[in-house]
Amino acid sequence: MATKTNADGRTRGSVQIFIVAGLCCFFYILGAWQRSGFGKGDSIALEITKTKADCSIIPSLSFESHHAGEAGKIDESDSNPKVFEPCHPRYTDYTPCQDQKRAMTFPREDMNYRERHCPPEEEKLHCLIPAPKGYVTPFPWPKSRDYVPYANAPYKSLTVEKAVQNWIQYEGNVFRFPGGGTQFPQGADKYIDQLASVIPIKNGTVRTALDTGCGVASWGAYLLSRGVIAMSFAPRDSHEAQVQFALERGVPAVIGVLGTIKLPYPSRAFDMAHCSRCLIPWGVNDGKYLMEVDRVLRPGGYWVLSGPPINWKNNYKSWQRPKEELEEEQRKIEEVAKLLCWEKKSEKGETAIWQKRVNSDSCSSRQDDSRATFCNSNEADDVWYKKMEGCITPYPDEVAGELKPFPERLHAVPPRIASGSVPGVSVESYLEDNNKWKKHVSAYKRINKLIDSGRYRNIMDMNAGLGGFAAALTSPKLWVMNVLPTIAEKNTLGVVYERGLIGIYHDWCEGFSTYPRTYDLIHAYGVFSLYNGKCNWEDILLEMDRILRPEGAVIFRDEVDVLIKVKKIVGGMRWDTKMVDHEDGPLVPEKVLVAVKQYWVGNSTSTQ
Repeated sequence: MATKTNADGRTRGSVQIFIVAGLCCFFYILGAWQRSGFGKGDSIALEITKTKADCSIIPSLSFESHHAGEAGKIDESDSNPKVFEPCHPRYTDYTPCQDQKRAMTFPREDMNYRERHCPPEEEKLHCLIPAPKGYVTPFPWPKSRDYVPYANAPYKSLTVEKAVQNWIQYEGNVFRFPGGGTQFPQGADKYIDQLASVIPIKNGTVRTALDTGCGVASWGAYLLSRGVIAMSFAPRDSHEAQVQFALERGVPAVIGVLGTIKLPYPSRAFDMAHCSRCLIPWGVNDGKYLMEVDRVLRPGGYWVLSGPPINWKNNYKSWQRPKEELEEEQRKIEEVAKLLCWEKKSEKGETAIWQKRVNSDSCSSRQDDSRATFCNSNEADDVWYKKMEGCITPYPDEVAGELKPFPERLHAVPPRIASGSVPGVSVESYLEDNNKWKKHVSAYKRINKLIDSGRYRNIMDMNAGLGGFAAALTSPKLWVMNVLPTIAEKNTLGVVYERGLIGIYHDWCEGFSTYPRTYDLIHAYGVFSLYNGKCNWEDILLEMDRILRPEGAVIFRDEVDVLIKVKKIVGGMRWDTKMVDHEDGPLVPEKVLVAVKQYWVGNSTSTQ
């Protein structure tokens, strides 16, 4: 009996050793697999790349095995998603916060009625904005700069109003944009050449520009070939669809106006600001509008004013305005520019150029000027629905180093971070964020091969952070509107601009300042986690649908539980959606939800 017992013990011991060794090998292989990042999402991405298919064919993924505990908390009692019906075709160009009918109920003083006035909860639309009949995908860049399909924005009024100024011409089934403007009927290129004789446009010193009252944004369109990206804005007014035309051309633009509230941009954002006969009364209200331009203009930046009242002595007859009125208007502009300590660099023909001083030491004289009232420096970037102030934004107390020329500044450490001006963001965390987004964007390109093909021109990042997504995507084929939610924990939009990128503040509980169908690709990183409990997710998703082009794409990146809820809502929105694992493998709770908006247009049976 003793001999048999010893033999059994040796057998059990051998089995235990074998099991332990097997488990060790298994977990070693599992760990190596996870570290390699080659999870289910990557195998799908490789399959898509191999078959040259788009992301709409990604097979369904299973989450229960890794996230059953959390996912089980989601109420799936109603398995059928709510179906959102099309809106009536009259809403084809609906802009919720710049609705023409609502605008007329507000005061006209200081352009208040042209500012953002969003609908109350009971007036919000809960339907899908239809595309017009005949809508087609815009031409790829750079052809889109010069041609826009008529069906996409079927409005001919500007072809008549601006016929002699070469803004826009109607030719068959397309609009053609010759590149002219009110102040440059011979073309934007020649006009920019004139500016470049004074402003260092060619060497990367000037990268970001602001075009106030942009028309169809030809100035911004022709700056792009010189490495300058312009944020253009114009109101939704009698010049029908001017901002819509700009975006159809593939040029950055938003609906906006200089009125009673601050511009939705951070201080020291732009290297150059521009007004070409923009009809803004710069001399009124003690120069308040010029002070707002000064706030967003970087130290050493340039302001260009082209048109009235510059050179009024030679032009007052052709402008059909009294010379006394024009003389007084220019006197006020010169007076405010002097108070702001801007140096006049040039006045030639109908164009004048000023330069903002580099620092406060170079304009100490205004400290003794009783007219110089200074704003609170801590409120320079506090702009969302904040009243525009008649005060001068002081220079920053501390700036760590100068901005590099573009494109070097794209990945260099921005001065705001180097000086510690952004709480919670160090040089190390900035560099780490850059690496993270290079990795994420690389994974996106494997999932959707069209990203850098020219198919997606206008791209939006709904929660831009430090601008890492846009920096990793940088290409002449595309541009990114970096949106910083007003409820974001860190105010980093100034950093985005210091990288040579553009962006805007926005609250996603409201409609964005753009026309429908103006973006080809939308990136939503952590947006729904951020707005959880703040507003209705349906409203955010319907707004995304409004601004996304038919057959445009969306990339959501968030926690799996959030994405399951989002996926259920968009199931009733005519979107095709599929879930993909994080690039580090299926055990990571953060997932990627990719979506493609189906092509459809409005019809007379839509009644909402």
